[in-house]
Amino acid sequence: MTLSMSIAVTLSLGGADAHAQPANSDTISRTADGRPDLSGLWQSMGNHHYNIEPSAAHAGPDWELGAYGAIPATLGVVQDGELPYTPQGLAQKQENQADWLALDPLVKCYMPGVPRANYLPFPFQIIQSDDHIVMAYEFASAMRIVYMDQPDFDGPVPAWMGHSRGHWEGDTLVIRVTDFMPYTWFDHAGNHHSDQLEVIERYTPAGPNVIMYEAEIRDPVTYTRPWRMKFPIYRRLEDNAQLLEFKCVEFAEELIYGYLNKDAPDDRVPPRGMPFTIQEPVQ
Repeated sequence: MTLSMSIAVTLSLGGADAHAQPANSDTISRTADGRPDLSGLWQSMGNHHYNIEPSAAHAGPDWELGAYGAIPATLGVVQDGELPYTPQGLAQKQENQADWLALDPLVKCYMPGVPRANYLPFPFQIIQSDDHIVMAYEFASAMRIVYMDQPDFDGPVPAWMGHSRGHWEGDTLVIRVTDFMPYTWFDHAGNHHSDQLEVIERYTPAGPNVIMYEAEIRDPVTYTRPWRMKFPIYRRLEDNAQLLEFKCVEFAEELIYGYLNKDAPDDRVPPRGMPFTIQEPVQ
């Protein structure tokens, strides 16, 4: 069986269920009101942060990094076939992909957005109460508040992490995320969205230490129809597991602002792809 056939069979089997099935209720930790207790430190496993679609391994953008900088293979997490881009959306994706190291906002330490924050190779913490659920992410110290049972609470302004409103459907936490800024990507491969993005997330416990995560992506500007991704998220179980700091702003300062240094070489230029570009004064 060829690699492409294997990927197709795997995706077909993985997408057989419309939604993840809950675990035996006896294995799930619960809060005082009987809801699943999702509190804890969680992390996705896999290489889909490089590409949410199936992709073979290939060389990275910097040959000096050798194998360390190569891009590993992934089976992807997209359900129901290829991403249904509009012609304009596909052209933008190809442009992004051709120059992703310069254009990906994540490289410059901008917040990753949703759902990307949930499958970066960094843990995130869920803190749960009756009225709110807080999700704190290690990357860039990003966070979001999920407002429970407040469907009419509109987002005040567009945000990198969107505006999250949640409710329970049985043992599944359902979160509707809207009011996004249009700059975040879904992966390093340049898959992207517009400011019309709406994400419907579903967190279904599959046991005491596993959550099946699903996200339906709706964006009529970029895609011809809604599409889904699906993958498991695992509880971090090592002793003293905790959310550490990855305040990456200081690591990106030289990349973004280094050309402004008085000792910068003449060929040093502002980075490409910044959502907010520093304009030099007109002489």
